[in-house]
Amino acid sequence: MRRRFVIWFLIGAAVLVLGACGGASGGSSGEEGSGGRVIEHAMGETEVPERPERVVVLDTGELDSAITLGVRPVGAVEAVAGMGLPEYLGERTRGIELVGTIEQPNLEKIAALDPDLILSSKLRHEKIYDQLSEIAPTVFTETTGVTWKQNFELHARALGRTERAEEVKREYREHIRELREGLGEKPWPEVSVVRFVPGDTRIYQKENFIGTVLEDVGLPRPESQDVEEFALLNVSKEAIPKMGGDVIFVTVYGNEEDTAKQEIMSDPLWRQLEAVQQGRVYEVSDDLWMLGIGYTAANGVLEDLERYLVEEPRS
Repeated sequence: MRRRFVIWFLIGAAVLVLGACGGASGGSSGEEGSGGRVIEHAMGETEVPERPERVVVLDTGELDSAITLGVRPVGAVEAVAGMGLPEYLGERTRGIELVGTIEQPNLEKIAALDPDLILSSKLRHEKIYDQLSEIAPTVFTETTGVTWKQNFELHARALGRTERAEEVKREYREHIRELREGLGEKPWPEVSVVRFVPGDTRIYQKENFIGTVLEDVGLPRPESQDVEEFALLNVSKEAIPKMGGDVIFVTVYGNEEDTAKQEIMSDPLWRQLEAVQQGRVYEVSDDLWMLGIGYTAANGVLEDLERYLVEEPRS
């Protein structure tokens, strides 16, 4: 009897040791767990299913990532109530339930969808992370915007789509190569980016989504924008000369009537800009250039650059 007791004691101790070892190694990204994989992210570690099928995304970058990787979320937020989901994603957003706005996700609606994965960022939703985690496994990036490529890598791991992610990155690099060929010999035109937001006019610099895409291509920026910062914010008409470039791309967020667009573009300083005089000011989709923050949006931006910098000058 005593010998049998010792044997069972030793077996039990071994099981406990193995279990402890497994727990200690659980932090490696994408490791196999009892019910899926353990993902390291901005809020710690979370076990997610092998292939999440009912995904809820709480920002536009997460939506772009999911769609790009072939996953149609069951729920997503709007940037602004009533705006709907980004138009550039087209039919791929059909059937996605709206679960509030980026600023105010609706936890009841999210829970009602019975998700098996929630994607967002610490920047946006740190305060409700615990509540989201009670609903479903929740994975957060640290921030958004300029980190969109790193965020995509995390989204791909969480969604179990790393092979597709590699294809997406290869396709993007090939698209850039084709655009560069189309641009021909340097010097290439200096590209200026201006965004009109209700209550705020912005001149975009390099530390943002669109800045990284332009840098990937190798397009030069005007001196005021060739800076490792996010943007010149809340600029007035006096800053119009800083908006100048060989080409100016303009976007409008929200209701145009609530922005300073007309005031700026009717000012004599605006009319003196070379790009304005040459007819090289182009209004492009804010959804695509500013809110997309992912590879599908980035490819859409490359298509706009082809249209306005390659095809139009030749027509």
